[in-house]
Amino acid sequence: MESNRTSLGTAKPVPLPFVYQLLAGAVAGVTEVTVMYPLDLVKTRLQLQVTTSRGVHTQAAAVARSAITHSTRPAATVEIAAPYTSIFDCLRKIVQQEGALNLYRGALPPLLAEAPRRAIKFGANEQWGFAFKKLFGLDQFTAPQAGFVGSMAGATEAFFVTPFDLVKVRLQDRNSVAVYNGTIDCLRKVSAQEGIMAFYHGIEATVWRHATWSGIYFMTIQAFRTAFPERSGTPKNESMLRNFVAGTIGGIFGTIVNTPFDVVKTRIQNQMKGDTKYGWTFSSIRKIAHEEGKRALFKGLAPKIVRLGPGGGLLLVVFDRVSDLMRKQIVVEPSSKPTASLMATS
Repeated sequence: MESNRTSLGTAKPVPLPFVYQLLAGAVAGVTEVTVMYPLDLVKTRLQLQVTTSRGVHTQAAAVARSAITHSTRPAATVEIAAPYTSIFDCLRKIVQQEGALNLYRGALPPLLAEAPRRAIKFGANEQWGFAFKKLFGLDQFTAPQAGFVGSMAGATEAFFVTPFDLVKVRLQDRNSVAVYNGTIDCLRKVSAQEGIMAFYHGIEATVWRHATWSGIYFMTIQAFRTAFPERSGTPKNESMLRNFVAGTIGGIFGTIVNTPFDVVKTRIQNQMKGDTKYGWTFSSIRKIAHEEGKRALFKGLAPKIVRLGPGGGLLLVVFDRVSDLMRKQIVVEPSSKPTASLMATS
């Protein structure tokens, strides 16, 4: 037995056991969600705004009409407010009209899902990676291969996160206050009024969204580390900066590629029972492009980039810092079976 105090840049750190990688990943994920969540709210609000030849409207109009039917509150409380014009305009209006606490409306589902989704994605990434290496007799992955394994892990994760995403989207809609009192009320009403399977509305688009983002994200990180290998004796601060840059670049590229799928997912998941305007992913993409123009497929891109770019870097940095702290406190057998870094499955 020897103390696992290997410093970054001097030797390869001893891999952490699964439970510690899971814990480090959960801490990193919860930190990223907590810090960046208001931008996710802004992204959803912008994606729900439907642009037509007659101007800008919100998909919330359908929710508002349904609210009059399903809500016990007076119909007069259901309003369609002026559209948002930018990230700062959206943040300002939310704070002024709804209160600062509403910047975190709908945050509970993603926070509750964070730890288990890390476990699912970690397990999926490890198993897909093991199968891929065994099938092709590989020892290490190239960037495209890392991207393929990451996309498969992302697709697997999508089946778990879809119900949480649906509840989050419903609560994030500006008019949902007239329909849902909170997370538990949303769960109860969706189940009672739309059925249990309603929680999986948008599953196909969610698979595309997670697979493309994860694939591009991890392929970019692998390509960055291959092109700019870490030198022996690299200071810890420089190593953290490298991780932040790699994660940020991967997050930006992944976000640009997956935004059309995210727009469709958001529109589908905000549809209540009886509303079938948006169905399958690619037919919905064509519909949005035809009715609103191709630029509409990238609504919410700016807040997504601001969140998932630096957010991806933040995720890597927090994971590395927490992992390093754990290595200084736990003892690991030098011959322990290596495990894939959860940092590469976030």
